Amino acid sequence: MKRPIWIALLAAAAFLGILVARMPASWVVPTHNARGACSSVEGSLWSGTCSGLNIGRTAVGDVTWELHPLRLLLGKLAAHLSVVHGAADANADIEVGFGGRFTAHNLLADLPLDPKLIPSVPPQLSGRAHLDLALVQIQHEVITQLQGRIEAHDLEDRSGMATPLGSYVVTFPGGSGEPLGKLRDLDGPVALEGTLRLTRQGGFELEGLIAPRPGAPPELVNNIRFFGSPDASGRRPFSISGTF
Repeated sequence: MKRPIWIALLAAAAFLGILVARMPASWVVPTHNARGACSSVEGSLWSGTCSGLNIGRTAVGDVTWELHPLRLLLGKLAAHLSVVHGAADANADIEVGFGGRFTAHNLLADLPLDPKLIPSVPPQLSGRAHLDLALVQIQHEVITQLQGRIEAHDLEDRSGMATPLGSYVVTFPGGSGEPLGKLRDLDGPVALEGTLRLTRQGGFELEGLIAPRPGAPPELVNNIRFFGSPDASGRRPFSISGTF
């Protein structure tokens, strides 16, 4: 191919890139859609804000993005995302590739344990969660890789009288195989240590040892007795499994 043709093609590609980069986000991001829409959109396709995002009947909040266009050359959609919803906020570098693989790096989030934000949270449970995850990888709606820590603070059971449950952390070292995290208490009325495994079937397996601390609420002590006989140090084994 002759040099003038190469120059013309490069010039056309550069013009197209500038045109797309300056394209208003409102031309692409829907503001009226039953599946998902924003109440208002500002900025460009590469850097913009979607205010009042709703997906189905779930209010996500205000989303700000900054795309990484060079990743498109590798067939991947990548961006830095920030989300704010009332008292909840999160930001991460995300990447979506072929085969339905979703990857997030440097995920930081603080949010209340609210069924409106996390549908799997029991409505009688309150508290706050903090996520500091270097890597999250999801494929076909199953978490395949996880590295970092997840903390739950000031948990409280409000099914009857408000019963404090304490604070906990689970740490995932990363690596191949099913994500396996080490669970322990941070403070509160319960001493706990164990493991949390996320299965390839989209479920979890939680097991460990638990014991009430002196001064623990009587209703909490009674519930722990159902886990079985204690060992010499007063700890009782427990095992819980389920699906998300």
